[in-house]
Amino acid sequence: MTNFLADCSNELANAVERAGASVITVEEGGREGVSGTLWREGVAVTAEHTIRGRDEVTVKLPSGESTTAAVGGRDSGTDLALLRVPVASGPVAATTETQPRVGEVVLCIGRRKAEGLAASYGVIGAIGGPWRTWQGARIDRWLRLDVTPFPGFSGGPVINARGEAVGMATSGPRGSAITIPASTINRVVDQLLVKGRVARGYLGVGVQPVAFPEGAAKGLGVDAEHGLLVVMVDPEGPAANAGMLLGDILVSIAGAEMRGAHSLQPALDGENIGKPVKVDLVRGGQLLHLEVVVGEKPER
Repeated sequence: MTNFLADCSNELANAVERAGASVITVEEGGREGVSGTLWREGVAVTAEHTIRGRDEVTVKLPSGESTTAAVGGRDSGTDLALLRVPVASGPVAATTETQPRVGEVVLCIGRRKAEGLAASYGVIGAIGGPWRTWQGARIDRWLRLDVTPFPGFSGGPVINARGEAVGMATSGPRGSAITIPASTINRVVDQLLVKGRVARGYLGVGVQPVAFPEGAAKGLGVDAEHGLLVVMVDPEGPAANAGMLLGDILVSIAGAEMRGAHSLQPALDGENIGKPVKVDLVRGGQLLHLEVVVGEKPER
């Protein structure tokens, strides 16, 4: 038993050492700084919220050398920022998109200003399907970690016992820990490298949930109890161009029932930009059908 524990401990320490060779410090990210991960050659990723408003940052490489990195793209929806670092900054992280398992050992790794490389040990407590951030960004998988990520760990990798990065650690509401899976990071990095941002769909409407009076929906031939009341229409947006008006009640988009504002999000994925979607709505007591070509959300 003693040898088993010692061997296990050594393997985990070795995994941290290997993965740590790809972890950098972003010095502007608070008192402890924040972490970043060398994700591809010449490219690091970090948590976007920690460097919001900055076009360049100072990073300390695994070698201890400090250098300036330009922010090459950012996506607040997934909390990812792309940093342009020297090609010879260090080895890129070994990553995996393999489906993890509940109970699998994982470690959060960071590189803090004062302490250098640091790690926190735990397990994957739960796994869920895709989910969306409050900004509508699609995260490929929900991973709940029973791990304590200390200050400065945001932007660092979450690794398995083999030293492979399964994702990036960041902070969520009320201090909770969130993992952005490697598959999501790869998808977002591909777009940031091309455009510097992630394109998302746009209808150009503001909505709020409403409930149909009892029996009213059935009288309209609508198989739904709720809809979305249109309270704002961008006069130059896709919805206005398709004929949508203030006061319309959206019943379904692309066949999906509108149960709340979040119901709009699947239709607004970037791959739908430029494509028509069918919209069922109620106007003046009648059920109407429109076709709206999804636009690209403008930069603010």
